[in-house]
Amino acid sequence: EQAVAVAGGIIGGILLFVLLGITAYLLWKKFCRLFSYEKLINPVKTTNENAIFQDQANSETHLKSTSRSRSVPFIIPPTLHGRDWIHLTNEEQVQEDRDPFMTPQSGPRSSFHSLAGAYVVGTINPDLYKFPEDKSETDFPAGSIGRLWFSIEYEQESERLLVSLIKVRKLQPPADSCSPFVKIYLLPDERSYLQSKTKCKTLNPQFDENFVFQVSSKMLLQRTLKFLVYHVDKQKKHHLLGQVIFPLKNEALTEDNKLVIWRDLEKENLEPPSEHGDIQFSLSYNDYLGRLTVVVLRARGLKLQEESPAVGVYVKVSLMNHNKFIKSKKTAALLGTPNPVYNETFSFKADQTELDTASLSLSVLQSNKGEKTLLLGRVVVGPFMYTRGRELEHWNEMISKPKELVKRWHALCHST
Repeated sequence: EQAVAVAGGIIGGILLFVLLGITAYLLWKKFCRLFSYEKLINPVKTTNENAIFQDQANSETHLKSTSRSRSVPFIIPPTLHGRDWIHLTNEEQVQEDRDPFMTPQSGPRSSFHSLAGAYVVGTINPDLYKFPEDKSETDFPAGSIGRLWFSIEYEQESERLLVSLIKVRKLQPPADSCSPFVKIYLLPDERSYLQSKTKCKTLNPQFDENFVFQVSSKMLLQRTLKFLVYHVDKQKKHHLLGQVIFPLKNEALTEDNKLVIWRDLEKENLEPPSEHGDIQFSLSYNDYLGRLTVVVLRARGLKLQEESPAVGVYVKVSLMNHNKFIKSKKTAALLGTPNPVYNETFSFKADQTELDTASLSLSVLQSNKGEKTLLLGRVVVGPFMYTRGRELEHWNEMISKPKELVKRWHALCHST
């Protein structure tokens, strides 16, 4: 029994060894296949000239069978010019050494051409890649005294108006040198302002400064930004170079909407206000459309009635013909300020034959709670039949310059 057990153990060990050997051999064969490759044999490797021509004939037959497009060129590089090539057909060309690249002159271009870079440099239309030119720094009107750039943004949660003073260009100082700075007001508050740094000896100052005004969302559209540009001379005296008035009521101010704006500087009216105040407006007449346009800009030096609390100040524009009322329109009412800014436009239909008998009346009115509307002042512009002086000059200049806005200041009066 012991001999049988020993013999069985020996036989089992031999069988196990054989199985392990077969398994190892199969794994080794599989491993060798993964890292082996089959060498490709070039069937055209021969030195016989007839064999070369036979192979080229077979290649031409294959190209014809695949219908190669005649628009795709086959160019032989200069390094292979020494080879004994057969006559080229199907628009093939030999590239010269002096030509870095060449483009076929005949046949329609295919999409392969453009993808392969077959176009000569400079043939792409450069106008397709040009950005629109910014003419805000080049197109200045005649008599310009400068132009100011700024941006505005309003934060609803904190109720803050963010004003960024960007730059000023083409200033016209009284002297050769110019050291400008800017004061910024948020009207109707004219007692407080924010001021920029002074830029020394430049007509084109770059400010890039940020300012913050605290104003509620309810009052925002009633406010107006005012920029005053000054020059400091050697005696430290300040000279006003120009101003920009920008009402906020026509702007959609949101936190994700930062508006970048530029405006031309205007000269300040240095004449003292008249007894009842002054009003500034523009007139324009379009003879083709028969349309009379009035732009109510601003008023200054108004004598508000202090006996009763003011609700608002507004301007009423009325068109008259032979002292007969035709039509009237009103601006929005601004809270009682002596210097309101409107910037509102009104249009009236008026035939050209009616201009000799028509007139415009602009009345500044103050409305009060529970009381009658009070007249603060009035001005009439029109032909010689109704007006004289500055009012007549404004009307005649409007007629002589059709389709052009003519802007002027006028003194208010209480007479009818």
